[in-house]
Amino acid sequence: MTENSLATSGADLELVGIQKRFPGFTAVENLDLKIPAGSFFALLGPSGCGKTTTLRLVAGLEDPTQGKILIGGKDVSGLKPHKRQVNTVFQSYALFPHMTILENVAFGLRRRKSADPVGKAHEALRLVELDHVADRKPAQLSGGQQQRVALARAVVNRPALLLLDEPLGALDLKLRRQMQQELKQIQQEVGLTFLHVTHDQEEAMTMADTVAVMNKGRIEQMGAPEELYELPRTVFVANFLGQSNLFAVDVVGGSDQVLHTDLLGTRISVPRSRSERESGSITVGVRPEKMTLGTAPVEPDAGLNAIGPGRVTDVSFIGVSTQYTVELPGSAPVQVFQQNLQAGPTAALGDEVWLSWRVEHTFGLADDRLETGALTADLSTQAIAAHAALGE
Repeated sequence: MTENSLATSGADLELVGIQKRFPGFTAVENLDLKIPAGSFFALLGPSGCGKTTTLRLVAGLEDPTQGKILIGGKDVSGLKPHKRQVNTVFQSYALFPHMTILENVAFGLRRRKSADPVGKAHEALRLVELDHVADRKPAQLSGGQQQRVALARAVVNRPALLLLDEPLGALDLKLRRQMQQELKQIQQEVGLTFLHVTHDQEEAMTMADTVAVMNKGRIEQMGAPEELYELPRTVFVANFLGQSNLFAVDVVGGSDQVLHTDLLGTRISVPRSRSERESGSITVGVRPEKMTLGTAPVEPDAGLNAIGPGRVTDVSFIGVSTQYTVELPGSAPVQVFQQNLQAGPTAALGDEVWLSWRVEHTFGLADDRLETGALTADLSTQAIAAHAALGE
């Protein structure tokens, strides 16, 4: 894509003490958030967590119960939607079927009596690489092309802030991944501030500079995608953003750098810098792809955590890796993702196995430790809810 004069400066967005109550429940609770100008920010969470309500508050489609919304330092809390420098791209493209693509993109400019609406519409279509279909009707375009037209129509008005409400949800997987890359490229080229609402963790991590994980109207954790994935702070984040193996343990000692914990007589160590809590009963975790599965006991090594023996209860070959489920005493079933670097699986159904991983890949969570059975049940419920929200 080439440089264009649509490039503009985005504005920062600040939410100060935002609360939104509906009869019978609170959708957003004391939300403080600042999104720097020109950034690609994602609000991620399951259905009902408050992310879409937050987006509607910013757009002016809902009024906050309390708090302020500032765009570019200006309080817009009391302004009507059309008075805010904001445009929204929805999952439904909402294109006018009787108009050409060019007319759809130029429509808002003409209503505002902007100078040279046709020239600006062509420029926006060139940005999304669709100027060659300017004279077609929406029905003659694919879903991905229609979504790009909707984006061109939003960008052509040069808003300071672009809101994306599950914009790729109606596309098939391959097209969705292609559009993720294109949206990110367009955002960098145009320089607008993007606020993207999604329940799709891969979409948020692929596109956003910063991700905020929402749960029950609050932000549980916010940061760069890799930071949230590698170092989740709560059980919810650890399980919503990818999968995690979690263990209920007791802190039994340690050094300046490392905590030592006990899992039914087995030592699991976690770096102090990677643990939210340092004493008592805590929950520690490790991502499935960080673990190694073997059919012999693991040699003692201060740099390794090792547990076992366990029993393989499921083996799933998925091409790049094989996924194992291992039953271990005193733990929820453990998931191990092993890259397929050799022909054939490492272990078969029913095999006795030992698991290990580097100490530096362990993390300790902030939540109060649940009893093992409750932890297993709670995680199962959350996993089901997360997969349902993701349409899996």
